[in-house]
Amino acid sequence: MKKTILFLACLSGFAAGVQAQKPDTARAVVHYKFSHLRDTTHRDKPYTENMVLFVGATSSAYKSYDRKIQEALMKKQVADQMAEQKGNGGRVNIKVTGAAPTTRNEFYQFPMQHKLVRKERLITPYMIEEPMPVIDWKISADTASFSGLHCQKATGHFKGRDYTAWFCPDLPFHAGPWKLNGLPGLIVEAYDANKEVVFKFDGLDEVTNTPKPATEAPVPGGATIKLIGMDDANDDPNVIALPTDAVKTTEKEFRNLEAAMRKDPNAFAQSAMAGSGGGMRAGGPGEGPGGGGGGPQMRIQINGTGPVINNPLELPEKK
Repeated sequence: MKKTILFLACLSGFAAGVQAQKPDTARAVVHYKFSHLRDTTHRDKPYTENMVLFVGATSSAYKSYDRKIQEALMKKQVADQMAEQKGNGGRVNIKVTGAAPTTRNEFYQFPMQHKLVRKERLITPYMIEEPMPVIDWKISADTASFSGLHCQKATGHFKGRDYTAWFCPDLPFHAGPWKLNGLPGLIVEAYDANKEVVFKFDGLDEVTNTPKPATEAPVPGGATIKLIGMDDANDDPNVIALPTDAVKTTEKEFRNLEAAMRKDPNAFAQSAMAGSGGGMRAGGPGEGPGGGGGGPQMRIQINGTGPVINNPLELPEKK
């Protein structure tokens, strides 16, 4: 029987279905250098990350480019180590390094349906739907060029911040990075008045036919590796589609799940893996490698409380 070995790539929850959304094909891929001053006590150390926006005729998807690169490197590390440990009698010791923190959520805009969907991960994906934000943009006559793209200036207030956006009327996509949208052209760069949140344009790619990557990494010995919480249901990076196996939930329910995961990450992961049919189990208190029970074990530990964020992306509106 073919064996599948499941490795936990990030923390998640329980599988359920999301109503199918018709897939769209990206027509342009926009790169941004994202910068966010999370901690105002360290103004010289803003958080930075490379992000990417896939833009289609009827939808767009905004994701972490750094995360995608990390996932590819992680898959290679796991596959290489599995191949090296072939013949160890079922005992597997995998060490994955070099995984810096990245943005785990993704944003899908559906302008014609006036809908925004945020994708989160707690091992399996969760979907939180909300109305498409309506931003009262003021378009000015000011123009600028970004790598040969002729752009026009617009200003608007959104989520407690005053934004300047530069959009390209020659690219007739009503989309932009994160939740920004609603201009008669693609938003190629945007920033708030204090430059605490910046989406800096870093290039635009033509969409080409990209070979589909393997969804599972084969290793010698008849086993395959699937990294739970990382693989997209969609194999083609140029297709914009919501995962069909995601859990549709509300903001409140998702925050409760996050709290449950932080309280007992091993129990949370055990439930998720049981639902996925995985062959790996999370070790309980006092259990080490070789403890009771069948199948490989892992122990999940969450250290600290995460980064200091006293200046969130979305600020409360002043009354």
